[in-house]
Amino acid sequence: MRSDASLSRFLHGLPGVDQVGAEARAASLGTRSIKTTAKEYAIDLAIRMVDLTTLEGQDTPGKVRALASKAMRPDPADPTCPAAAAVCVYPDMVATAKETLGSSGVHVAAVATAFPSGRAALDIKLADTHDAVEAGADEIDMVIDRGAFLAGRYKQVYDEIVAVREACGDAHLKVIFETGELQTYDNVRRASWLAMMAGGHFIKTSTGKVQPAATLPVTLVMLEAVRDFREATGQMVGVKPAGGIRTSKDAIKYLVMVNEIAGPDWLDPDWFRFGASTLLNDLLMQRTKMRTGRYSGPDYFTLD
Repeated sequence: MRSDASLSRFLHGLPGVDQVGAEARAASLGTRSIKTTAKEYAIDLAIRMVDLTTLEGQDTPGKVRALASKAMRPDPADPTCPAAAAVCVYPDMVATAKETLGSSGVHVAAVATAFPSGRAALDIKLADTHDAVEAGADEIDMVIDRGAFLAGRYKQVYDEIVAVREACGDAHLKVIFETGELQTYDNVRRASWLAMMAGGHFIKTSTGKVQPAATLPVTLVMLEAVRDFREATGQMVGVKPAGGIRTSKDAIKYLVMVNEIAGPDWLDPDWFRFGASTLLNDLLMQRTKMRTGRYSGPDYFTLD
């Protein structure tokens, strides 16, 4: 049984993150250029990695059905265009998404555990998770209690992740840190290890509701953590940056970083995802430009 003291000793014993070095490395990787054939591959891979997301109070069944249809056939005019990885919705919209997606292979991800604040009693969080899984969610995106983490109550956070993982059953668990609230890269590294030790299948930067959301340096720190965790344990854990990634150029920067920091094993939708709502349209525009030599207008593809 892990105690607060033992978790604290371990997490604070991790090597510190060199802030200047991490930001310089991320900036350097972001300037890499890739050849046309590699760019075509990268755009299709990025489309396959998108968790197409709608998490608004005004979400309706009609909007979720349209989003699910788009995830299955992002470009209805081009059957060679790959499908997205998943549709990410609130738990009450899971059944609608599941019904629309059918046996397409596109997953349904549901945010749970008092998203986006994470401030609720554990029994409420577990009920939230159970409801989403029973409705058919393939993946659960949970949020950690950042207040507990920042106060050093690591065992509370660890135990909640373990309990939610158990409540997921066969569904995969993504653990959201809300890195914009964690204050330091050292905290991002500690949260990464805490979530991985507790059994998270993925670690995720953000809810998309707090700025800053995903950034290249934060994702670099998380990619280093999953790489080091596999070296230490033999287990692979996925990474999902979410929020603020809007262009193909941005997505390709992340893919270059994945390859350079974690390695090519992570260049797969099973191990890397983009949480996004507007990114897909830009990827589709760039894809059309590369195939036809001309841009489609931004209104050529459906707005989410």
